[in-house]
Parts: sequence; C-alpha cells; structure tokens
Amino acid sequence: MKVSVITATYNSAATLKETIDSVMAQDYTNLEYIVVDGNSSDGTQELVRSYGSAVHQFVSEPDRGIYDALNKGIAMAGGDIIALLHSDDVFDHPGIISKVVEQCSRSKASMLCTDVQICDPDNMQRVRRYYSCTRWKPWMFRIGHQPPHPGCFVRRELYQQFGTFDLSYRISADFDLLLRFILKHKVPVEFRNFVSVRMRDGGTSNAGLKARMKANREDHLSLRKNGYFSFLPLIYLKYVLKAFQWLNKRKA
Repeated sequence: MKVSVITATYNSAATLKETIDSVMAQDYTNLEYIVVDGNSSDGTQELVRSYGSAVHQFVSEPDRGIYDALNKGIAMAGGDIIALLHSDDVFDHPGIISKVVEQCSRSKASMLCTDVQICDPDNMQRVRRYYSCTRWKPWMFRIGHQPPHPGCFVRRELYQQFGTFDLSYRISADFDLLLRFILKHKVPVEFRNFVSVRMRDGGTSNAGLKARMKANREDHLSLRKNGYFSFLPLIYLKYVLKAFQWLNKRKA
C-alpha cells in the first residue's frame, strides 16, 4: 500500500526542516513525499532542494493559498492513502505511517481519523491541547466543530469521487471537505485514539479575532451550501468543546 504525504508551504523555512525530517524518519518505505510551495522567498525552496530525491515531487509557483497548494499536491499524488502534513507540524514518531497502513489494511473504511496534539510553537514537547478524534461526533459539524483534520488519512478515491478543497472558502475549506465526506456522503470512517501529528498552536483560523469570525461565517455558509440548517450563533458553541481540549492535554 503506497502512502502519499503532502506538505503545502509558503515562507516556512523556520519550521519546514522539522516537518521534512519527521517524514524522512518514517520507517515505512512505500512512501511518496510531495512538497508544494507558493514561490517562497525566505530560503524554503533551497531547503527543500537540499533533500534531493528524498522529496519525490517538488513544485514552487504562485498559488491561491494553502488549499490551492494542497489540491495541486492531491492531483500529483499516486498513493492509495493521502496524508496532509502542514509545514509547521510533525509526525509524532517514526512509526506513524506504518501504524496507519496497518490500521487501513485491516479496515474497509475510506478514512482513518486519529488524535492530534496542539503544542507550544517554541517547544513541540509542550502540549497545550489534546484534540481527541474519538470524542468527536458527527453532530458537532452543526456547531462548526470538525474532527482533527491533520490527523485524517484519506483513501485517494474519496477525492476523486467527492472532490477536493473548495477554494471559495479561504479558512474553512478543510471543514467543508470533511463535512462533505463524513456528514453529507457518509463515507465509512474509523476513529483511533492514538496521536499521529503534533502541530504548532496557531494557524490561519486562530490568527486573531477577525480570522476566527471569518472562519465561523465560512463554517455557517458551508453547512447551508451542503443542505444543512445552520444558525450562526450556534457555531460559537464549539469554543466550549475546545475548552475541554485545554483541560485534557494528554490521552486518558
């Protein structure tokens, strides 16, 4: 079973090496690594090229943002399973892809969801929040709460059948994608409570109050576009659930 790991990056030289090294450290050999860069000017391109053929496919050109870059990577991917590892995130340990393949080989599910740790940007060993996929339920889409997207490993045919990221959403295209896969099309999903990815706290949707408000509006619009009732104030209830993630910093 071949696995494609895709990293979208733009001016991420400060964190990208750690991301790439966590991919290079994986003990699973049938792995394809794709890096899609938005024409960075901070040394990102030189860093990626320094890995030579270990990065199997690399493209650097202007794009319309992270979701456009991810769509390019998905189109390039030849793996049976596709993993998305952002340029400031890392795999939790070298056996993650092997464990994912083992789980997928025993399952008929089209998607495997795992846990994610949100860490201090300056110290990836310091956990700020524990994002448990097994505590997430499909009804939570109605309040703008999705399973931990960086911990989702997706069979390639799902993208072929139901589409990739909708670029009309600047912040919530991942919410929209998972909503379509899980709630609308009811694809078979397995949830496993092991940490696959450690991600730095922050990100587009958390970059200030204005960005959070825009993300909530986009969640609301995605629900309505896909045929579900949505009342914008309900979306803000997801912050109650996120508060529990702060309290639960480690797996019980």
